[in-house]
Amino acid sequence: MESLLIQSITHPLSATIKIPGSKSLTNRALLIGALAKGRTSLTNALFSDDSRYFATALQCLGFEIFANSENCEYTITGLGGKIPASNAELFIGNAGTAARFLSAFLTLGHGEYILDGDGRMRERPIGDLVASLKELGANIRAYKPNANNLDSEIFPPIKITALGLPGGKTSIPGDISSQFLSALLMVAPYAQKQVEITVSTKLNSKPYVDMTLGVMEDFGVKIIRDGYANFVISSGNYHQVENYPIEPDASAASYFFAAPAILGGSVRVENITRNSRQGDIEFVEILQSMGCKINEGQNFIEVIAPSSPTDLQGVDVDMSDIPDTAQTLAAIAPFASSPTHIRGIASARVKESDRISATCTELARLGVPVVEHQDGMTIYPCKFFSQASVQTYNDHRMAMAFALVGLRIPGVRIENPGCVSKTFPGYFKTLEGLL
Repeated sequence: MESLLIQSITHPLSATIKIPGSKSLTNRALLIGALAKGRTSLTNALFSDDSRYFATALQCLGFEIFANSENCEYTITGLGGKIPASNAELFIGNAGTAARFLSAFLTLGHGEYILDGDGRMRERPIGDLVASLKELGANIRAYKPNANNLDSEIFPPIKITALGLPGGKTSIPGDISSQFLSALLMVAPYAQKQVEITVSTKLNSKPYVDMTLGVMEDFGVKIIRDGYANFVISSGNYHQVENYPIEPDASAASYFFAAPAILGGSVRVENITRNSRQGDIEFVEILQSMGCKINEGQNFIEVIAPSSPTDLQGVDVDMSDIPDTAQTLAAIAPFASSPTHIRGIASARVKESDRISATCTELARLGVPVVEHQDGMTIYPCKFFSQASVQTYNDHRMAMAFALVGLRIPGVRIENPGCVSKTFPGYFKTLEGLL
């Protein structure tokens, strides 16, 4: 498996960067565009492994989708809640968003569907979503169930035998993945009767649910809610939106926002502001609390390094709402002058990798003092780094985050750099824009 030596930078930064479209917004708009009636064009859409798996799955289900990767545009013709194919076997790799959203979406069809993924996807739990859909009347189960198979132990592949989704009342835990709730919310308008969803635990990643509700509203569906505890969705239809622009990906932007903190100088990311619908834009607040300056314009955010490297301070932060940026923080934390404690990210253990264990293991490989906790980690300042090849566990965020260390410390290699194609195929080329 190939590795990539990261070229270190010895000068303060002065760079302007453009980021591809948001994966989270692209996939939500693809799903809702398929549910609406009529043609919707998504502009500045993300073209990556995850979004391609999702778009290909919709094509396999009979939807007309035109993909123009050069112009970053998807055009999808929705069929008002109908799924053309009555039988399909869908493979979605390790695309967690696609797995959760399609599991709910397929219950609206009429036929038999099998949803499967790669080896890691078969280790990522989906039982809570299955149980909630069954409460709404869906016929959904493990494709090859064990004799004592419980809903809570279900992983892909799953089989959906669908005659439409009856609807009614259901509950869903919110501490494993907010995508379970988002999946239920987006398909609920096409259930045969009103849907009421109760969240049975603390909800992690709340901004992603807000994003889901925002996209639903853009397509004409409003719901009744009691905070993040209860949601009531009446039967209805999404409206056609002829042109739907996708924001740049705030999670991807976090790596470039973080770079000045350890290299000095400044980086400006274009076409994004703090008004973004993406919760991960809040990562700039963490950088500000560490000593960086944030400069915001009408169409950009610029992060400026602290006055001197010793002014970069560690933080104690709950990242339960923005867990996808935890590895970004972990990569720059060793350069701070005091410890950093990351809390609230237990759900990261069931992402593309066990991100808590993987991050702690690779920090230690680099010589960084780190203590692993059940829901996070404590990272201490490091004076003497080791040259090392960082293992990425086929996790795009491991590769992108640890490349930041290599920008500061010579001799850092990233194993399997191609895994960034999951969400940001051009990441390392964009990183070269900092040189």
